[in-house]
Amino acid sequence: MNARWWDIEHAVDHPAVRVMLLMVAGLLVGAGVIIGVLSVLGKLKSEMRTELIRRTVAWGVMVPVVVGPILIAPAWGGLMMGVVSLLCYREFARATGLFREKALSALVAVSIGVITFSVVDHWYGFFMALGPLSIVVILAAATLRDEPKGYIQRIGLASLAVLLFGVCLGHAGYLCNDGTYRPMVLLLLACVGLNDIFAFCCGKLIGGAKLAPTTSPGKTISGAVGAITLTTVTFVVLGSMVFTAGPLSQMHHLIVMGIMVSTAGILGDLTISSVKRDIGIKDMGVVIPGHGGVLDRCNSLLLTAPAFFHYVGYFQGVGLDTPTRVISGGLGP
Repeated sequence: MNARWWDIEHAVDHPAVRVMLLMVAGLLVGAGVIIGVLSVLGKLKSEMRTELIRRTVAWGVMVPVVVGPILIAPAWGGLMMGVVSLLCYREFARATGLFREKALSALVAVSIGVITFSVVDHWYGFFMALGPLSIVVILAAATLRDEPKGYIQRIGLASLAVLLFGVCLGHAGYLCNDGTYRPMVLLLLACVGLNDIFAFCCGKLIGGAKLAPTTSPGKTISGAVGAITLTTVTFVVLGSMVFTAGPLSQMHHLIVMGIMVSTAGILGDLTISSVKRDIGIKDMGVVIPGHGGVLDRCNSLLLTAPAFFHYVGYFQGVGLDTPTRVISGGLGP
């Protein structure tokens, strides 16, 4: 079978993949042990214990659901990110009311689907063109309705949806076209997830001034500084195992990428917090116990994925060592 669709026998060949999988498993087990010990010692209130258990169990389910397709083969990693993009868009459309604009909403969904096709196909030129082309189609469709009232809101929401869930998240999927995609994608996902945890823990332990009190009252400056520091250290340690040769193996690149991933993660979180605050809701959904919706869990990836992708692409290249247009190659130039 084509290795693009089935390559699980090589899933853990890279030592960095083994280290990160063991690290994640250790964190999940460790979290359960800590919750149990604190509960026995009476250090956790009943509500907090229940919330922490829900969050830990949710992580235990989310990790294999996300990591599994990435380990199986590149195509499944790209498809998984496409499904995540559609789920995020569904929550966004329902929360903002865009779902009522059935034609425009359908165009956004189709755009995300076609972008996912370009990712799985490894067709970079098409992938880069689809963002602006999708917005052109949305503008044309909205204009032809001859209904100027509410026009700006409709096209604004639809265009933002294509940008965030098609283009931005699509970059995370496109990383799967690289020959050593597994350690790179797992590095990105691990650091983005840990960045949220570091920010939460540092904020609770240190407290202090709020980072953006109107947008997200729970976030503190100490949490952001702690997250940037700890995530950068984590990225340098893990990244040195992922990028073992070439420019990105140099310390200054690892540090810059670590800071970039953490900062973009925080800003991505605040981006969706701004949307939620504007429309007056707490969570984008309720599908993940203790975490809210899929978009609440993926918000930190929205800005991080394209930033990481293009940094790696500029200094090293992404997917230069694998066949391109694996599906559409026989259809024309």
